Amino acid sequence: MKRHPILFSFLLLFSLAANALYAEETMQSDGYQLGPGDKLAITVFNQEDLTGEYSINGAGRFSMPFIGSVQAKGLTITELTDLIVNKLKPDYLINPRVSIEVINFRPFYIIGEVKSPNAYPYVEGMTYLNAVAIAGGYTYRAKKGYAMVRRNEDQDGEEERVDMTSSVMAGDIIRIVERMF
Repeated sequence: MKRHPILFSFLLLFSLAANALYAEETMQSDGYQLGPGDKLAITVFNQEDLTGEYSINGAGRFSMPFIGSVQAKGLTITELTDLIVNKLKPDYLINPRVSIEVINFRPFYIIGEVKSPNAYPYVEGMTYLNAVAIAGGYTYRAKKGYAMVRRNEDQDGEEERVDMTSSVMAGDIIRIVERMF
């Protein structure tokens, strides 16, 4: 009788861990677009001088030995990998093997009617309600049913209304509006 809750707990934890790994793999592949503030671990196999951690600057670029400045903003991990491979061959390496991992995502920002408006580290799978909790919760003036969001990738800068159970994206600017009455 007592083994069932333990078994259930084990299976639940295993399931959550598997889902988190799948979400991270998905995020690391073609879905996530790189941008300013992201920190990358780039491995060029058997090339210690090229392997290292690189931060994408405000212009969306970073610099690597031999190939110089690399425009990364808006690229996926796969696209950036292909770009670096093509810049390294054939002038520097015959058959470069490159692996890239995002080790630190750019932060999200939350403003408006929260107790501690600020920039906070992005965490995969976080909802807008989680973001409000991280920012200390709502103020007494907050409208709690939705949030206004400006996506980092949105060049027009227009806000969209989102449900509080939707997922936050790295670089989001979240605004919690004030209620009228």
